[in-house]
Amino acid sequence: MFEILFLGTSASAPSIQRGLSGQIISHNEHRFLVDCGEGTQRQILQSGKGFKRLTRVLLTHGHLDHILGLGGLLSTFLRWEAIEEFEVFGSRGALERVRTLLYDVVLRGKQPPMPLRLVEIKPGVVFEAEDFTVTAFPVSHRGPDSLGYVFEEKARRPFLSEKADALGVPFGPERRELVEGREVTLPDAGGKRVTPDDVLGDWQKGSKLVVVGDTGKINNLVEICKDADAVVIEATYLDEEADMAKQFSHLTARMAAELAIKAGVKKLILTHISRRYRGKDVLAEAQSVFPNTVVARDFDTFTIKKG
Repeated sequence: MFEILFLGTSASAPSIQRGLSGQIISHNEHRFLVDCGEGTQRQILQSGKGFKRLTRVLLTHGHLDHILGLGGLLSTFLRWEAIEEFEVFGSRGALERVRTLLYDVVLRGKQPPMPLRLVEIKPGVVFEAEDFTVTAFPVSHRGPDSLGYVFEEKARRPFLSEKADALGVPFGPERRELVEGREVTLPDAGGKRVTPDDVLGDWQKGSKLVVVGDTGKINNLVEICKDADAVVIEATYLDEEADMAKQFSHLTARMAAELAIKAGVKKLILTHISRRYRGKDVLAEAQSVFPNTVVARDFDTFTIKKG
């Protein structure tokens, strides 16, 4: 299960109701900040989440409305907040701009108070925990360096308690051993052996969350988004301005919804909304194609789990 908190949902410039791009994605004790537009640190504080364990940033690309907040965030860390480390993941082009912002503008020769690492990444797995992975993939948006991210739980076999009960497996370490794939011996049952296959069900896929960010095309995303439990993607324009969307390499709400249909997505979450539109108009256009669509607002939280 993943949780996504939207910190900013506006396109290019903030509005009264919407801040610039930023989301916190959580899975158990792990937290990731995806993009960090201007004002993100204030949004983090207002959300009540705070900075604890927020040590990894994943950048979709290097446009200023997605990275400027890193300067303020690091400045705050210099003065007030104590965190163990700070890692910024992104493409080469994005990190070049971030390096200038952080080292030349904020630090200016000073040493950061924590290990600060700018980690260049390419498409592929960029983070792996015991039960989930984060995978980067290429996205078509002005320039070659834009990325999206797939957050996906690893497949697992459910523990069948009724079978374990019938075999006399006691509650405790024996059950944990079986879940972890190891055979156990039951002394109280005359040394009977129980294998994982005796008490585990069939393999089941975990939840899948895809965060696309800014993009001007959808055909190259169908396979990536296939069967996702949720896709977060931009909807900067309405279909009436499709030519402008194409000119600036963005999507219309209709295009995002068409991707959801083609990929068999369970839920579509739209963000990066232009100030020229009302959220309800963006929603109406998308829902006319794909009904299970929502338009995210700042501070909206969604839980993503296997449907």
